Amino acid sequence: MSERGILTVISGFSGVGKGTVIKRMLRDYQAYALSISATTRAPRVGEQDGREYFFKTREEFEAMIAADEFVEYAQFVENYYGTPKAYVEQMLSEGKDVILEIEVQGAMKIKEKFPDAPTIFIVPPTPDALRERLVGRGTESQEVIESRLRRAVEEADSMDQYEYLVINDDLDTCVRQVHAIIQSEHLKGSRNIEFRTNLAQGMNKFLKGDR
Repeated sequence: MSERGILTVISGFSGVGKGTVIKRMLRDYQAYALSISATTRAPRVGEQDGREYFFKTREEFEAMIAADEFVEYAQFVENYYGTPKAYVEQMLSEGKDVILEIEVQGAMKIKEKFPDAPTIFIVPPTPDALRERLVGRGTESQEVIESRLRRAVEEADSMDQYEYLVINDDLDTCVRQVHAIIQSEHLKGSRNIEFRTNLAQGMNKFLKGDR
């Protein structure tokens, strides 16, 4: 079977806990790597190049855009953010399943370039549970919380564009389900064409009476 890794897109509403799910997957399973983005924003205290982000100057980033070196990129508040192709390809070739945590618009761009990439949307058990989680974090003003909820309403219209919906009600269960989805993707026939072809050709000997 194919030993090449799989690129998986994970999205979800702000506050749904997708970051926590991904951290647990990286902790509990050796098969995964988290895609590292490049950015033109300055490093924050404690951040290291190649760990949180690949930090680039604006000139370096725009040169990478011109050379088509990003899977996807966008500009937010005067800074660029993007997913470098080279890093993703390196991890996939090493057999790592690369997880890309990204918002809806970026996810659809990824799907255009990687049509076989599974897409997973993490959802809360109920709308009220989402509000409770945002409030419970205690890190944002009521105005910011309401803004995030309005954004969630918009993103809800895109849920049907994802192949999988996973409810994050119990963290352990959610992590196991996401892991199972990604691992099942390795068994798809479309990912194992060479193995399938060789197996079928090898079985032709039975038509000749060979044993």
